[in-house]
Amino acid sequence: MNENVHIVFVLNGLNDSLTNRQIYFGLTLTSYLFTIFVNLTLILTVCLDKTLHQPMYVFMCNLCFTGICGASSFYLKLLSDLLADAHVITYAGCLTQMFISYTYIFCQLNGLTIMAYDRYLAICQPLRYWALMTGQKVALLLLLTWCLSLVETAVGLALIAILPLCSRHIARIFCTSWEVVKLSCSDTSANNLYGIMLMILHLVQVIVILVSYVHLVRSATRSQEHRRKFAQTCLPHLVSLLVFSASLLFDALYSRYGGGSMAALQNALAAEFLVVPPIVNPIIYGMNLKQIRTRISLWINFRPQNLHRDFLK
Repeated sequence: MNENVHIVFVLNGLNDSLTNRQIYFGLTLTSYLFTIFVNLTLILTVCLDKTLHQPMYVFMCNLCFTGICGASSFYLKLLSDLLADAHVITYAGCLTQMFISYTYIFCQLNGLTIMAYDRYLAICQPLRYWALMTGQKVALLLLLTWCLSLVETAVGLALIAILPLCSRHIARIFCTSWEVVKLSCSDTSANNLYGIMLMILHLVQVIVILVSYVHLVRSATRSQEHRRKFAQTCLPHLVSLLVFSASLLFDALYSRYGGGSMAALQNALAAEFLVVPPIVNPIIYGMNLKQIRTRISLWINFRPQNLHRDFLK
């Protein structure tokens, strides 16, 4: 660990993009600012409107907050590299980037699981929903989400930190655990085993969510109200879960077993889970819901003169 502290990694993923760096910088900055905007819009809308202080919207805000963290861990370094001649990152900076990005990943998966549980109670057990999903229960679930995610990330980084490294070149545009593990010149069996354990754990998590959706579909067929709730809140959740899980699984498998002939595609897909979900989530979860759309529309159409006229009345 002490020897690794002085290592400076070289990120080789941007080597093919140097000729168009201004264009890539503009597109990247636009994408990042739009990500921040849509997520903050949803978070502020929920925070400022007391009628939206409900478990479903609180969980959405948590998802949006983690999305901002994950996107920032990727975009800020990428924007810096697009303006720099040398694409390097220190050992401490690499660990920090991995800590934030992997905490984001685990928080997203755990958060999606909690949201599935919340929708299951709302649709399958509506009469008991408020008795089961109390404010204390919501806070406990959020605390559990973050604690589990932080522990999963900390253990993985601790296993990486004890590895002696024999190379400094990372074939990505950002740091990932497996790319750093591959630079080690010692036995990495513990890292491989831990990675497989996490994949199995979260795969089981996804399967549990899908099983819960079987019950949700059965319940949704019983009444028009249940079908409306399912279409409005569950289908976007399911689509986001499948896209996020598939991109993670592809990146994990291709990083370990894929070849180097598709480096550009691999880099693009590796960044997908840090780029797409933070943009899509606030749209499909928030803007798709009538309550959120109504509040945002009221804000957009708000005029100071209207407030003055209402005051005079």
